[in-house]
Parts: sequence; structure tokens; C-alpha cells
Amino acid sequence: MTYQVVIMYVVAALFALIGAGLLLALLRTSGAGKVYAFRMVGIMAVALGFVLAMSATAMWRWSTEP
Repeated sequence: MTYQVVIMYVVAALFALIGAGLLLALLRTSGAGKVYAFRMVGIMAVALGFVLAMSATAMWRWSTEP
């Protein structure tokens, strides 16, 4: 596994954790604007983490094929 793939996995995990944290913050009562912003940014961050992890996996598999 190259260091580029490792970096992509670390960044993917970071975005997924940030997104999950924002979505978990919605459990507390807050204003409508905050709920909207946290929901949108949280879902986008989780999706970015998921897509980056898929891309890192594809890059890793592609680089290890004979």
C-alpha cells in the first residue's frame, strides 16, 4: 500500500468522523438554521468520506494488479 492510499484513507476517515459528529450533534435541541446546516454538512462529509474510501480502495487494487 502506497503512502498516497494511506493518506486517502486517513482523510476519508477524518471526514466521516466529522460528518458523524455533526449528525450526532443534531440529537441536542437547536434552532432550525443550525439543524439545516449541520444536517447538510454532516451528510456531505460522510458521503465524501465514503467516496474517498472507495477511491482509495480502487487505487490500491489498481496498483497491486499484475
